[in-house]
Amino acid sequence: MNTNFNKDYWETKYKNNKTGWDIGYVSTPMKLYIDQLTNKNLQILVPGAGNGHEIEYLYNKGFKNISVIDIAEQPLKNIKSRIPNFPNNKLFHQNFFEHQHSYDLILEQTFFCALHPSLRNLYGQKMFELLNKKGKIAGVLFDFELTTAGPPFGGSEKEYKSIFEQKFQIKVLEKCFNSIKPRHDRELFFIFEKK
Repeated sequence: MNTNFNKDYWETKYKNNKTGWDIGYVSTPMKLYIDQLTNKNLQILVPGAGNGHEIEYLYNKGFKNISVIDIAEQPLKNIKSRIPNFPNNKLFHQNFFEHQHSYDLILEQTFFCALHPSLRNLYGQKMFELLNKKGKIAGVLFDFELTTAGPPFGGSEKEYKSIFEQKFQIKVLEKCFNSIKPRHDRELFFIFEKK
């Protein structure tokens, strides 16, 4: 199993336009979740953001406290080209596990599944560290058998509970009813709140 999904791996994916996970717009589950957010002052993080269509959607809806992390530089450039006024100091070209800020909300969209499964418990711990008290992580997680053929790597409701339930209250973890067609019946929508 290739555990070397490093900066160069992802940079090459973007440079060669091998971004099959990028649907080109904010996904329906993320859009509907964002649409019900009312506090425009939330400190929001989108890790492993890729081309960040949900970031553009948030920004255009008036959310301005958005931070973006990606280990590859090209997707950050792509975000900046689509949102020229997006503040440079909120675009973090770094390894997620080295990030050191605090947030009210972290949005998860295809980042968890891109990490090698050996990093999943560390991901759960890092999310806990990055969130303010009662902060939330929300978004979609894949719901298919974990294989060695990733990324994306699969996962299950049982696994996600084992990673998160000690430090988070599982507010929602259910089959995603509004996934895009290629992901139908393969996604779980979730909201976890820091205990």
